[in-house]
Amino acid sequence: MRVYRRSKFLTLVTLAALGSIALAQENEFRIGALTPLTGAGSPYGPGMLAAIKLAVEEINQAGGVLGKKVVVISEDDQTDPEAAVRAAKKLIEVNRVSAIIGTWSSGVTMAVLPLTTKAGIIEMNTSGAPEISKIGKETGLVYRTQASNTLFGVVFSKVALKEGFKRAATMAFNNPSGLGNTQEFAKNFVAAGGVITASVVYEGGRTTYRSELEKALSSKPEVIVMGSYLPDTTIILKEWYQLNEPMHFIAPAWAVNDRLIKSVGAEVAEGVYAVDAVPNFGSKSYARFAEAYQKATGQKVTENPYSAMVYDATTVLALAIEAAKSTDPAVFKKYIRDVSGPPGQRVYSFAEGVTALKSGKAINYEGASSAIDFDESGDVRPAFGVYKVEKGKINLKYIIKP
Repeated sequence: MRVYRRSKFLTLVTLAALGSIALAQENEFRIGALTPLTGAGSPYGPGMLAAIKLAVEEINQAGGVLGKKVVVISEDDQTDPEAAVRAAKKLIEVNRVSAIIGTWSSGVTMAVLPLTTKAGIIEMNTSGAPEISKIGKETGLVYRTQASNTLFGVVFSKVALKEGFKRAATMAFNNPSGLGNTQEFAKNFVAAGGVITASVVYEGGRTTYRSELEKALSSKPEVIVMGSYLPDTTIILKEWYQLNEPMHFIAPAWAVNDRLIKSVGAEVAEGVYAVDAVPNFGSKSYARFAEAYQKATGQKVTENPYSAMVYDATTVLALAIEAAKSTDPAVFKKYIRDVSGPPGQRVYSFAEGVTALKSGKAINYEGASSAIDFDESGDVRPAFGVYKVEKGKINLKYIIKP
């Protein structure tokens, strides 16, 4: 009899606990933060996660989304497609998230998109691969707050021409981002009268790229345009310096940072041009976020522009839910463009946006990273900064608006 009563008691306790968990989940809106905490994107991933959490903190302080607390569940994508797929499956199947924010590498984003699309949830990223635009247009589930490689190609070409280069070789990491950057550059550069002397593609994870580098150099370019990441750029620059052959380099800024200079030395990195989207410096949202981000991380936003991008993505997602009056991705996905583009009243925070929405006004969120005016493919058109390594420092030289 005692065994029966004890068993019945334990069953009731278990059911009560499960009921409490279910109730808690009903009162939550879950976001998966899938960021590169390790791997090639590790200089940026921790700051991106911190920025997502800052946005969620602001959202919850303003009452959450439709009265529900927003909860962030973090996973490391390791800047690796296979690891990212495993992490995304957990977020979708175990944690039951309604959105995944923060994939940085194009290879990672392209690997994860089939999973998020099948699950019918939102995927917001800072990747550049042109193929992402097609999926975004077809599904309405994909939004990126970084520029596409198509825009990077336009800007790389403008930089090369502005600096007086007429002959260029390209070196590309063999993935969607590396190839996208260099192919789009070549198309725009040739259209403007430039000459591509060599197009070199290489695999990641190597200890030397000397043969690929020598192939590019032997074509006699005036500049080598890189579609690269930090680890491979580090090796390539070291090997180039050993060859003692003068050359200019243009690379994405995620491959040219303080870690690169520390690794190769200021003399080796001297004169390298770096290109990336710049934050929306003049906006109120940037000023507020920059202060909060530096306080939370000890880092300036300009050292990690992707932090502002994921902060904006999280904020826009929450505003779309409020505008749609639904936490169902199939419903609120239609409102993401509405709350982030004209002609609504300009707002610069979640709290400001919610207040306007509750008063019956249409809104236009102006972000910390850019104006966040998504087109029909879920893409934005930020301004670009052109940087140059000078005496061990990375200095902003000018801004280009594509």
